[in-house]
This record gives sequence, C-alpha cells and structure tokens, in this order.
Amino acid sequence: MKDFWSKVLEFCEETTGRIGSKLLEDCGKIKPTHKDDGTLVTEADKWADDEIRKAIALMFPSHGVLTEETKHIFPENDWCWIIDPIDGTTNFSRGIPIWGISMGLLYKGTPVFGFVSFPGMAQSFYGYWYGDSGLTGPTGAYLNHEPIHTSDDTPSKSHLFNLCARSIDILKNPFPCKVRMIGASTYNMLLVACGSCLGGVEATPKIWDIAASWVILQAAGGVFVSLRDEPVFPLKVGKDYGSYPYPLLTSSKDEWVSLFLPLVEFIGKRVS
Repeated sequence: MKDFWSKVLEFCEETTGRIGSKLLEDCGKIKPTHKDDGTLVTEADKWADDEIRKAIALMFPSHGVLTEETKHIFPENDWCWIIDPIDGTTNFSRGIPIWGISMGLLYKGTPVFGFVSFPGMAQSFYGYWYGDSGLTGPTGAYLNHEPIHTSDDTPSKSHLFNLCARSIDILKNPFPCKVRMIGASTYNMLLVACGSCLGGVEATPKIWDIAASWVILQAAGGVFVSLRDEPVFPLKVGKDYGSYPYPLLTSSKDEWVSLFLPLVEFIGKRVS
C-alpha cells in the first residue's frame, strides 16, 4: 500500500497545485450565480470540478467520483473520491483568500484520506485515518508536510470557536470562547485540527464539505460529532447526497464535547 499512498498524495498535490494556480488568477474576478438550493456557483467552480474529474479518470480509472457540481449519487466502487472544487465560493467570488480545493478518498463508503489545498494562503492539509477498514499505511495529519495536532488547552475567553452563518443563534447565550466566522466549512474544521481553534459548528454542510476534513481532523486527534441521530459514514450506494445536510460539531478533545454540545445541539434539530 505504500506506493499507493505515495501516488495518492502526489496526485492531490499536483492536481490542486495546477488548478489552484488558475483559480488564483480568477479569484474576485468572476461573478457568481445562484444554484437551485440558493448557494453560489461560478464558472471557475464548474471548470475546476471538470478538471479534477478528468484527472481522476486518468490516474485512477477504477475509482468512483462524487462532486459538488456534477454527480451526487454515491457509486458502488470500493474506492471513491468526493470533491468540492471550491469550498468557500462566496469568499472566492469576493476576492477573500479563504477558499479551498477539497479531495476526500473513501474506501467502502468511509473516508480514509483527505487533502485540502488553500491556494490563496499557500496552505495544504492532508491526513490518513483508516478506522476499521483493514487498510494500512501512513498515519497522522499534516500542514505543508509538517505534523499537526489539536490543542490541549482548556476553553477560555482567550480561545477560539468557529461558527457558520447559519449558527449565529448560538450567541443568544453566553459562550465559553471567542467566536470567529470563517466562510469555508473545510477551513472551519481544519483550524481545529491544527490547534488554532478549540471547536467549531456547521449547520448545513454537504458531504463534499466534510469528506476530506473529517479524516484530517481525526488524524490530528480531534473529535467530529454529528448533530443528527445517525452517523455520517459509511455512505450508502445509490443514495443521492445532493441536498442532504450534515450539521456537525468539532472539538479539539473528547472532554470538551460535553461543554460545547449543549450549546449547539439545537442546530441539528432545526435542520433535520
């Protein structure tokens, strides 16, 4: 498997590097339009989605693909890539550099490798998390090839917790940390993975927002909590994931879940 994982990492680095260079030229210059679900999309999203799909077909022809801008049906392939060509399209369209290219690799319905590149900030996160898949290989989580880990700090008013635009009702009650709003679901989670934040919440992320960062967060020692009554993974063959939200809580450590969860769990009930 060693050669396989080296191939996967090199592929993600080359693909996101090539596509990211072009997206940097377009950042803030392309007018967005609204999709049927109200979210924004640009021609750059569609171009990047197409380029990634073509690259996967050439390098990994036996792998399935589920992407934000095209197919939302989870395929029967043992290996499947879940792609968000631009996470943070609103930021991208307004020239704000917090947007990323997210590539998650699943085995039998569960992510085992994640790679997220943020070209505007020259940051690339990746990680490996095999769970009970039976797979072996490299371990850990990394930022620009340096190991990362969640913070061991205790929550306080000098620490950070990330919100999304649909979770601001949390602020109606006192909160144990300072809050930030990032504008990209993947970066929300990855700031917990690298120790910058102690937790975060997302109200309506889709599967392509989660797949890669789910791996990296856990590989870095973090905790992912679904705010639904059902687990996120494994995904089910033939199911359409296009309109299915996954409200979530992330935490730097297990022991802080009991602190954060009572303050955010209403979000899961609201979107279920």
